[in-house]
Amino acid sequence: MSSTVIEVRDLCHTYMRGTPLARQALRDVTLSIAEGELVAIIGRTGSGKSTLVQHFNGLLKPDSGHVFVDGQDIWQKGVALRDVRRKVGLVFQYPEHQLFEESVASDIAFAPRNMGLADNAVDDAVREAMRIVDLNYEEFAERSPFELSGGQKRRVAIAGVIAMRPKVLILDEPTAGMDPRGREDVLGEIQALHDEHGYTIVLVSHSMEDVARFANRLVVMEDGRIVMDGPPRNVFERRDELVEIGLGVPQVTDLMAELARRGYGFPTDVITVGEASEALLPSLLAASGLARESDTPCGGVGR
Repeated sequence: MSSTVIEVRDLCHTYMRGTPLARQALRDVTLSIAEGELVAIIGRTGSGKSTLVQHFNGLLKPDSGHVFVDGQDIWQKGVALRDVRRKVGLVFQYPEHQLFEESVASDIAFAPRNMGLADNAVDDAVREAMRIVDLNYEEFAERSPFELSGGQKRRVAIAGVIAMRPKVLILDEPTAGMDPRGREDVLGEIQALHDEHGYTIVLVSHSMEDVARFANRLVVMEDGRIVMDGPPRNVFERRDELVEIGLGVPQVTDLMAELARRGYGFPTDVITVGEASEALLPSLLAASGLARESDTPCGGVGR
């Protein structure tokens, strides 16, 4: 059984506490994330998503409650937050706005160098991080990060966090503002970080399509609370509740539900385009008078 890497208990946080503008952003949130999960946290703007993940590595301090990383209360006296942030890396929304060095390699090296690593260890960390995000070192190391495409800039920013060799990688709206190709590139890299490199991933997103394709688990937030938590298919079955809090389901899920409502007999628990294709293909083939070779006796040609 996987061990818990992040746990929060009864977490509360209020912005501008003690002022007339005080706003409670988190209300008694309890959540645990196991090693190896790919968890997506979803909710409309202002629901508390970004506030919650900034507690995971101590960027924000709770008003009350506890945050544990690898079983250690990070706000306990004597705990070094710098060590916590090495374990739990956070990539903010629009991370390319935080790129500032003259070269890609220098930008990625910034964090490990400030951790006090020796030059050869910094170089190893940079090369490894670039390899993981699929940026060829010889091609990109000395280029200015400001000359790169949007997707490449995002990958540089992710590499800058990976260079610290964290156990958990948190990405806050990693595809915000990107064109479709850039989105696919970045999402593909995130999938590879989880599947091929073993990172625990926490993904904050507004896109129901993205989380349906990539997440193993959805955490739904509303008004500073967790209101749903489970596998994507189970969460999307609660469509009416999601709509009521300003979210929804993937477009393809709505499409399949509408086709079923019109009597076509298609499944209504479809959440990705791939699943929809598998469900629709037999009917489309039958309607066109075609049959796959494997559907005919002895592999012969159908009449």
